Amino acid sequence: MHYSMSRLSIFVDGNNMFYAQQKNGWFFDPKRVLEYFTSDPNVTLINAFWYTGLKDPQDQRGFRDALISLGYTVRTKQLKEYYDDSSGRYSQKANLDIEIVVDMFNTVEQYDRMVLFSGDGDFERAIELLRTRNTHIIVVSTEGMIARELRNATDRYIDLNDIRKQIEKVDY
Repeated sequence: MHYSMSRLSIFVDGNNMFYAQQKNGWFFDPKRVLEYFTSDPNVTLINAFWYTGLKDPQDQRGFRDALISLGYTVRTKQLKEYYDDSSGRYSQKANLDIEIVVDMFNTVEQYDRMVLFSGDGDFERAIELLRTRNTHIIVVSTEGMIARELRNATDRYIDLNDIRKQIEKVDY
C-alpha cells in the first residue's frame, strides 16, 4: 500500500488555550503536543506556531524560550487594556486572530494537514477557505469553549480531555 507523507503545521492560540486548560483543571505540555501529533512516521512537522499576549516584553520570557527551544515559532502581541462596562473593571486582552490567519495562509503551500488549538468561532471562514485547498484540518479545544460553527467547519474535532493522558504536563 502506498502511504503519502503528510506535511503538518500546528497553530496554538495560546490565550484561548490558557482559558481552556484553566476550565479543564489541567495543563498540556507543549513538547508532548508535538510528539503526539507527529507520532505517525508518515507525518513531517513543518511548522508549529504559538501565539500569546504579553503584559510587557519580559512577560513569560522563560516559557517563550522553552517553546522556541522545542521548535515553536512564537508570535507575541502587547496586551491592551479594555474597560468593561458591564463589570466596571479593566481587563487585558490581546487578539492574535489576524496573525494566526495570516500565518495559515502565508504558509499554506507548505502543509497539507493542520492542527488548530482554539475554540474561537472567528476562525470559521479561514478554515472553510483552507479546506477548499485540500487541506485536512483538525481543531482541538474543549466542551463549552468550542464554537459550534468552528466545530462544524473542521474535518475533525478533538476534545483536549480525550487526549489528556497523551499530552498532559506531568511534573516528574
